[in-house]
Formats: sequence, C-alpha cells, structure tokens
Amino acid sequence: MDINSALEKIAPILEKVKNGNEADLIALAESYDQVTPPSIKVPKEIIKAAFDNLDPIVKSALEKARAAIIKGHEVQLRKELKVEVIAGGQINHKFLPVERVGLYVPGGRAVYPSSVLMNVIPAQLAHVPSIAIATPPTKENNGWPNQTILATAYLLGVDEVYAIGGAQAIALFAYGMDGICEPVNLVTGPGNIYVAAAKRALRGLIAIDSEAGPTEVMVIADKSAKANEVAADLISQAEHDEIAAAILVTDNEEFANQVEAQVWKKVFETKHSKRISIALQGEQSGIVLVDDMSQAAEVANAYGAEHLEIQVENLDEVANQITNAGAVFLGRFSPVSLGDYLAGSNHVLPTGGCACHTPGLSVQTFLKGVSFIKYDQDAFNQTVSDVITLANSEDLPAHGQAMSARLEK
Repeated sequence: MDINSALEKIAPILEKVKNGNEADLIALAESYDQVTPPSIKVPKEIIKAAFDNLDPIVKSALEKARAAIIKGHEVQLRKELKVEVIAGGQINHKFLPVERVGLYVPGGRAVYPSSVLMNVIPAQLAHVPSIAIATPPTKENNGWPNQTILATAYLLGVDEVYAIGGAQAIALFAYGMDGICEPVNLVTGPGNIYVAAAKRALRGLIAIDSEAGPTEVMVIADKSAKANEVAADLISQAEHDEIAAAILVTDNEEFANQVEAQVWKKVFETKHSKRISIALQGEQSGIVLVDDMSQAAEVANAYGAEHLEIQVENLDEVANQITNAGAVFLGRFSPVSLGDYLAGSNHVLPTGGCACHTPGLSVQTFLKGVSFIKYDQDAFNQTVSDVITLANSEDLPAHGQAMSARLEK
C-alpha cells in the first residue's frame, strides 16, 4: 500500500473530525479500534491509577531509559546567538519553544511506552509549555489507552492524554474540537501508514516532525558479521508491522544465504511469526547483493533507511560514506533494539526515503528560530541607499520609501 492510497482512505476521516463532535470520535474508535472509550479525554485519576499499578521492574527500566534519553538529548539545546553585522547593527538569533504540541504514541498491534519517552522528553527539554498525547483506546483497559503508556505519561508529568488513534488523532490535534481539545502547532511521533498520510495531508495547518512509519531497517554486512545476529535484527523490525521493511545489503552471496537460512529458522520461534513472515516476504523486504562496500553505501544513501545498521570489517570507512539515514547503528553491539529503548538517541525517525531531507526527532524539532534585529541610526544610515537601490531593482519602490521616510525632517 502506498501513501497516496492511504490519503484517499483517510480523507473522509479528516472531514468527519473537522466538522464533528466527541460522539463522532467515539464512533471512529468503535469502527477502527473495535473499542468504545468512555470519553476521548482520559481523566487524570485514570492516568495516576495506571502509574500506581505499574510493575516496579517496568518502572525501573522506564526510569533508566528516561535518564539515558535526557542525557542524549540535553546537548541538543540551542543557545541564543548574537552577531553584529555592522557597527550598531545587531541580530539576536533566539530559539523559542513551540507553544503547544500533540505527541502521537502508537497502539494497535503493539504498545509503545518508549515512544512516550521519545516524544515527551525532547519537548520538555525545549520548554514547550503545553504538551498533549494521543494514543489508541484498548479493550484491555476498559476503553482507556494502554496502562503502561498512561503510567509513562504520569511518570513524565503529562496529564493531557486522549484515547484516540490513527488519522483521526492527527486530525483532532490539527483542527481541535470545542470542549475536547485545543488545536496544536506541531504534531510528532511515529505511526502506521494512515498516521503518516494524515501528517502529510495536514502539514501546513500544523507542523510535523516527519512521516515516521511504517518502520524500516537496512543492514549493511560483510562476511565478518554474525549471520544469526543480522537475522535477529531483520526480524526485530519486521515484528512491528506486516508492511515493515527489512533489507540486507552484502557483498558476499554465501553470507546472504547464511542470513536467509537463519531468518527462516528464527521466524517460527518468535511470538509474532505470522506478521514477521508477511513483512519479510513482501516486496518491501529483501537481500541486495553488491560488488563492494562502497556500492553498499551508495545503495544505503539512495534508499535513506529509517534505521541503518553497519556490521562490516572496515566500519569507519563505510560509515563515513553514509549521508542519508534516520539513525546509523555501528557494529554488532549497537543493534536497532538498543536505539529503540536505551541508547539515548531518539527512535522517532523519518521513513519512506525522507531521511534524505528530514532529521529524526530532537530537541530542535520543538524549537523555532526567531531573529531579533536592532539597528541604531548610524547603522541605518549606512544601509539606506543600498536598500533603496535593491528595492527599486525589484520594482518595489514602497520598500525604499519605507527607508527614505526615516530621513525626512
């Protein structure tokens, strides 16, 4: 399925949310999630109760992940930059937080408390004043979102959570709804192809981070890699979705055969073997044979994978040739699974080739650069004639007159 097909399918959903009410949102949940949430906005006491009931072992792991993500992201903070263009002519470049953000956390086939961490922490480090989370309702929690997702929101101090998923969640954030949810300025977070399509359709009304989903992994490996480990990494990302992409790029046909054998040995030992098998047999997945590692890098850059693993003998040489990837994982002890949870990097990454122009989620995603320009009279006088000349050259004389008016007595 491609994004254009998804855009056609979600068009009625977007229109329904734009002109609808809470009853319409609940009807959409019943239709697409097969569950009826008691209300779209989750009460604060439900969020707190989820935290109170959180398994202490899971809580400990979440806290360790939070610490790693904070450490990995706080270095991304931007300081105010000042520059004097000419004597008396100064620009201050400030990086101000977006006022309100909507963070999408997927549900459906799997639940992602890790995505709560990945979305919320950079926004908090950027000092975003208003943060809301949307995540699908679940049957297991009486129509409310998954308990671990709610508990993670509470752990991070977020108490505005909506029981809504898919394209309708993105539409709710974009349009807002009286008495339910205020519109946001920016929507971030991964999701399925319908979420990605909604982000594309509503971009402009809202800002987005990227079209993050469905997931992709590409592994560049030579004969020095461990076939069973590469197979496990391919399987791990195929576990997300039947249309997830898993690709091996190698210059060694014997190694390719070894990985393929390991893949089909391991698939049937996993919990979600049916889903993984469909993903691995889809046209989006496969094995690419190249002449050498330089050509492997060319293939990787042309594809622009969300996740790119490099497991080769000359690691730095190949890594230095990579220009397009959401995140790059170097060596056998840096699998994508580490990045999904505890590496300290962010797992909300561009997919569908968007890595050639769009970065992964970061603190900077939630900051907007604003220039504050201040010229004194002497600096103004030094520039006035050149501004008038350039304005007249563009046939915009009123621009020049706005300058010359300041010279009149």
